[in-house]
Amino acid sequence: MKRLVIICLTALSSYGYAQKTITSNTIINKSNTKIMETEAKKVVTEFLTAVQNGDNQKLAELLSPEIKWSQPGNNRVSGIKNSNMEVFQMVGKMFELSSNTLRLADIKSISVNGNKVACLLHWNAAQPAGGVLDVDNIDVYTVENGQITNADIYSADLAKENAFWGE
Repeated sequence: MKRLVIICLTALSSYGYAQKTITSNTIINKSNTKIMETEAKKVVTEFLTAVQNGDNQKLAELLSPEIKWSQPGNNRVSGIKNSNMEVFQMVGKMFELSSNTLRLADIKSISVNGNKVACLLHWNAAQPAGGVLDVDNIDVYTVENGQITNADIYSADLAKENAFWGE
């Protein structure tokens, strides 16, 4: 009987240690996730502010040289971009096609999940021939080591974007 009591007490004390370890790890994991989410949101917010301000130096700092950028549609700017240089070329083409009128008019929402940041954005542009772009996008950015490493862009009106950017 004495042996059974010792075994039970040992098992209970081990269980208590395991519970403390699980609780401590949960707190650490939650803390690390919160830090990651704060950093990811900060990077994306700085990126979007740089887009609005036309701060190319800041944009270059925040986009990973090996970024994977997925631009939706079937038009002259759509497709997968495999570097920050390809992203800058795409944006340059967008400014050319919009007679330098493309602008991020509104940042409606920024939502974070781990190192991924989803943003509801509103874009405007106009062309001399009368084409107008007035569209919401949802951009999902992945942040690693203080830079955006992946961007998946979703358009609320892909037909309008295809028409504006030209197929």
